[in-house]
Amino acid sequence: MFAMTGAALAAPGLAPAANEAPADTFQLGVASYSLREFSRSLAIKMVKQVGTPYINIKEFHLLYKSSPEELAKGRADFEKAGLKILGGGTISLQKADDADIKRYFEYAKAAGMPLMVVAPTAQTVPMIEKFAQQYNIKVAIHNHGPEDKHFPTPQSALKAVKNMHPNMGLCIDIGHTTRTGVDVVEAIAEAGPRLLDMHVKDLRDLMGKGSQCVVGEGAMPIPAIFKQLKKMNYRAGVMLEYEIEADNPLPGIQRSFAYMRGVLAGMKA
Repeated sequence: MFAMTGAALAAPGLAPAANEAPADTFQLGVASYSLREFSRSLAIKMVKQVGTPYINIKEFHLLYKSSPEELAKGRADFEKAGLKILGGGTISLQKADDADIKRYFEYAKAAGMPLMVVAPTAQTVPMIEKFAQQYNIKVAIHNHGPEDKHFPTPQSALKAVKNMHPNMGLCIDIGHTTRTGVDVVEAIAEAGPRLLDMHVKDLRDLMGKGSQCVVGEGAMPIPAIFKQLKKMNYRAGVMLEYEIEADNPLPGIQRSFAYMRGVLAGMKA
């Protein structure tokens, strides 16, 4: 793990925003994959430095193999710090085995996750639906772009869940979506109430996986995306997944939040 001093955690000129989202907007948070090179305790400090209470937990910060006691402690670490766990993942649920799928739902329940972001197969989706109802945990299929042989686009995931229980839906990753040539704003509109979560990033080239950048410095139509979410009365998570600068992501994360908050402020003006 990489260590950061308290001074390094303080980004001059970027004061944290209020700790709760207004009632009329979505919940702008951090996917902890963005902080994968850091321990749980340091990742928590970094998220708090961004000024958001909302987090989606990746396994780096709460291991699947954890004992019940370890899961309880991990959950408490987040909650005592004032963070609200919106979900966990992305979790690969590609083994067509009820016992295997169930153990991830048990993990999510113990970790206090109301939502699981998953990467399933067409075969496992109906199996997952059964547990989504049993555990009353929402499940959002994450699309992973052209390389994903199962669910490359939001539309492919929507087709799989459109007639399923309301707990089954989508996590639209806007970067992976644009790389398939899909209009991301249209995809969000098509998802409607099946949109349960979002992963946000920016790309300088909307078809280029390696062109990720600070949100607001690329070609992603963030204002149009946020306007569509507002039009839909979307209230769930919009989680920044900052996949670059893994050794020192906080400055880029804070600049991304400053831009996104600016867009939201402009929409209210």
